[in-house]
Amino acid sequence: MTYQFINYSVENGIAHLQLNRPEKKNAINDSLCLEIEQVFLNLTDDVNVIVFSGNGPEFCSGLDLQEHKAREPFEVVKHSNMWHRVFGHISDSGIPVVAAMHGAVIGGGLELAICAHVRVSEENTFYRLPEGKHGIFVGGGASVNVANVIGVSRMTEMMLTGRDVKADEGLRIGLAHYVVGNGEALAKAFEIAEGIGKNSKYSNWAMTTGLGRISNMSAQEGLYTESLICGITQTSDEVKARIDAFLNRKKAK
Repeated sequence: MTYQFINYSVENGIAHLQLNRPEKKNAINDSLCLEIEQVFLNLTDDVNVIVFSGNGPEFCSGLDLQEHKAREPFEVVKHSNMWHRVFGHISDSGIPVVAAMHGAVIGGGLELAICAHVRVSEENTFYRLPEGKHGIFVGGGASVNVANVIGVSRMTEMMLTGRDVKADEGLRIGLAHYVVGNGEALAKAFEIAEGIGKNSKYSNWAMTTGLGRISNMSAQEGLYTESLICGITQTSDEVKARIDAFLNRKKAK
């Protein structure tokens, strides 16, 4: 497919999805959202991992306010639902996603990035939830997804103050898993993606789709679901071969 607002390519099992509105600091409009959705709806079997990045000096500056328009309440609800649906593809497709972040990760950009399973930031990365300054509320899933990572109290403070959270604090509170030098996030993301791609697809699917759901269950339901997922993943021919190879290697030593 041909895309206007993103770049997309696949090589050696690793897909690269790059936001491509550098003149707009990769601000999100509806068309960009729907192009992201098309990528996930049309994933091919050769994709094992996806690297997510932004072209230009910023990862993503959030909602494109220049294209923001007045809507009736129900239209706003449906618009928010669309963002939830699209961003849900990122977290729930069963394909691990590694985000390479740099510069601004603001508002909707943070809602987008937080859906990635592994997040790499550069030293110049900063995070901001400025909705309070604009008189609006988050609508792309942050009240659930960001709050689950950093906690409700910390998210409330970020929204009330609209302050910048720098890369080192972002690492400490969980917005990123790695911090690397400026200009190094994309290479680090591909390095991580290459390692993840060597895992069993069954395990990657289980980890990226199971853990989040289990965390929302009661303890007993979670344990039951864990057993079911365990049964699905550990009985595949691929996993049996991996375990046999590991055991034979141990015996050979």
